[in-house]
Amino acid sequence: MTLTETLAKFQTDFRKTAPDEVKTTMGTATQDLIDSGIIDRTLKVGDTIPAVSLPNATGQTVNIQELLKSGPVVISFYRGGWCPYCNLELKALQAKLPEIKALGANLITISPQTPDASLSTAEKNALEFEVLSDVGNKVARAFGLVFTLPETLRPLYAQFGLDIPAHNGDETFELPIPATYIVKTDGTIALAFAEADYTQRLEPAEIVAALQAL
Repeated sequence: MTLTETLAKFQTDFRKTAPDEVKTTMGTATQDLIDSGIIDRTLKVGDTIPAVSLPNATGQTVNIQELLKSGPVVISFYRGGWCPYCNLELKALQAKLPEIKALGANLITISPQTPDASLSTAEKNALEFEVLSDVGNKVARAFGLVFTLPETLRPLYAQFGLDIPAHNGDETFELPIPATYIVKTDGTIALAFAEADYTQRLEPAEIVAALQAL
């Protein structure tokens, strides 16, 4: 089953049990974010990425510009380990990691979670790639990906047991929209995927195909 199929099945199963008012509130929030035009403000193919230096799950600093000296870098922004769609994506990326590495590329993922929360995410999903912590969304903001979770969704998230401030270490409720980039060794973007609908993610097979085409 592809990642797209897995995500669709998860969403279908959720909608079977979720109350109508929950589905309506979540659907409205997603459509509002799409209508905000956030995608138009994200980095595109041909753009040069900003300098990126972030701590990984064990607190060690990872510098993407240094990684680019040895080959292309795949960067995937996700909302956090509390997000089931993100976890499904992370597992799918892990499954494709051998192919990505065989093509000479590094894979890193970035979320606004604290390093401790990132470590939990990495351990839970048995991830063998770097899981970086962008507390305050500074890097995500430079990529044009940041939005504020609307107040209409916050009580619902609390009902689901999701404490975003605790995961992120601040009270902003800021999150990145899901996005994946392939960055060439000169720092320019060869593939750009950003999606305001958090249930949609780039198929890992497309990452492999794009790396093969470089």
